[in-house]
Amino acid sequence: MVAMLLHAADFAFGPQSHVARAAVRERELVGAGGPAVVEGAPHPYAAPEVEPSSEPRSRWLLPAALIVTVVAGAAHLATVLARSLEAGRMPWGNMYEYVMTGTLLATAIWLFMAVKKPGVRHLGLFLVLTQVLLTGVAGIVLRKPVAPLVPALDSVWYVVHVGSIITATGLFLVGFAASVMYLIRSGYDAGKRTWFYPYGRLLANAETAERLSFRLHALAFPIWTFGVAAGAVWAEAAWGRYWGWDPKEVWAFISWVIYAGYLHARATPSVSKRTAAWIAVIGWLTMMMNLFGVNIFFTGLHSYGGV
Repeated sequence: MVAMLLHAADFAFGPQSHVARAAVRERELVGAGGPAVVEGAPHPYAAPEVEPSSEPRSRWLLPAALIVTVVAGAAHLATVLARSLEAGRMPWGNMYEYVMTGTLLATAIWLFMAVKKPGVRHLGLFLVLTQVLLTGVAGIVLRKPVAPLVPALDSVWYVVHVGSIITATGLFLVGFAASVMYLIRSGYDAGKRTWFYPYGRLLANAETAERLSFRLHALAFPIWTFGVAAGAVWAEAAWGRYWGWDPKEVWAFISWVIYAGYLHARATPSVSKRTAAWIAVIGWLTMMMNLFGVNIFFTGLHSYGGV
């Protein structure tokens, strides 16, 4: 929560918030017949200047947000490790443990990207906001005492299948945040000023966010595919069939189809990147349906949520 507030403060008061209004005076090359370039004149679309002295006082916000995110991630890791040690197994036995482990992986992935790609650090607000919501629901609604695994889960495939699914989920989460960031920034660049689009001026370059989203989805998709296939092999060993149209199997397949559609759309020149990004957002919504909706509202062989 503290990291989220610091990221929000950086959006409002940090140096990045002045980018759209910074003193950018550029010379513009024009073709024959275009207006003459007046030396030293401000660009017709340049925003008013900002006092440079106001920036240093707010430069600490983003580094502080990142530091607090590291501290929160360390506490998060300690929580998951303590749960695993108490249970004597990998902490993936119910919805609470799954959400806590998935969000931990997303935090680790995000911190790695923040170090490697400083230009997308403002993505942190979207990611940390999602983390606050998911871990809040996990701690308040989903939390259950440690219990032994149900017999069907007591298998080596428990680590292979669930581990790969959680890893892919963490990557999809960060990719989703990048897609949202891209949609808002690209909408702002296109002149949209309703809903959340005015905040696009505070975000990183649209192409940078879109490229990050694509790379994360391209990495997560084969891991998700492997996880679903491993689950089918496990199902045959546990229940005597590879696929039974169980609600969670169905929604895992729906997510797979949508993410495959995203990658196909992203690789098709005739499909706009905004359309592909919206497909990625829909894919994440199906992931949330698979995680919460299926476990809460449906009954099936995968109903190990503990709620």
